[in-house]
Formats: sequence, C-alpha cells, structure tokens
Amino acid sequence: MLTNKLIILVLALLLNACGYHMRGAFELPDGLKKVYLEGGSPQLRDQFNRALKASSAKLADSPEGAGMIIRIFGEDSTRRVLSLSSRGRSNELELYYRLDYELANSANALLIDRQPVEIRREYFNNQQDIIAKDNEESVIRNEMYQQVVRTIMNRARVILEANAK
Repeated sequence: MLTNKLIILVLALLLNACGYHMRGAFELPDGLKKVYLEGGSPQLRDQFNRALKASSAKLADSPEGAGMIIRIFGEDSTRRVLSLSSRGRSNELELYYRLDYELANSANALLIDRQPVEIRREYFNNQQDIIAKDNEESVIRNEMYQQVVRTIMNRARVILEANAK
C-alpha cells in the first residue's frame, strides 16, 4: 500500500517536472493574474473566466486592483449561407465573429490601442442530421470564443513581458 502511494507521488512529481499543464492554461506574468474585463458578451466573459482559472488567475470585479484592463468594443457575430442544395436549403455555412479591444494597465494607461480580432469558420450543414448540425454550430462558436481569448491573452502577455525588459 505504501509503495503504491510512493509510486503515485513520484509519477505526479515527474509529470509536474516535465512541464505538463492543463489544456488551455497559460503561463501568465504577474500583470495578468487579476484581469478586469470591460464589456463583452456573456459567452466571451465565460471563456475569459475559464482560461484565467486554468492559469491560476481570475477576473476582477472592478478595475481597482486589477493588473490588466481589457476593454471590448463592437462585438459582432454573424452566420452566412455559402451554398444551397437543390431544394434551396443551406448546405454550407460560414460563421463570422469580430470584436475590437484595447489593453490598459492598472494605472489606466493604454498598452495596446484599439485592435480588431476576426475569426471565420465554415462548416457543411447536412440536412439529414439537423439536430447534430445545430449542436456542431454551438461547438464551433464556443471554439471561436476560445480562440479570441487566447489571441488577446497572448498579445497581453507579450506586451507585459516587453515592458518588463
């Protein structure tokens, strides 16, 4: 029994030593340990919250005490038909998501001026599996939100690391 526990402990230490981290986790500088998000849809806020929790950080309730302020402007999400079947139903769809954001530090000084992030995804809409395809669209949209969060967090991390040098 003791040897089993010892083996598990050694394996856990080895796994930690190899640099393993949970999927979606970022190595964040101190300025990103507490982030205030100004604006943004509930879905975007949820993805920010998940990404920060995976990286041992959190969303702040107010700009006071936050190391970074992320301001979201003009969030836009659309769906466009790319091709139709012989019956006039959509075969191929394009999902489009765009937002503008800017980054400020805890003293409210701009670190990055207003910049856009755009993401497009296309998928085939099989008319035989309507329920499954509706679910697929929500999964794709969720992945788009995740990609936007990763993009913004990576840019914020690079700016903070460049300012620290």
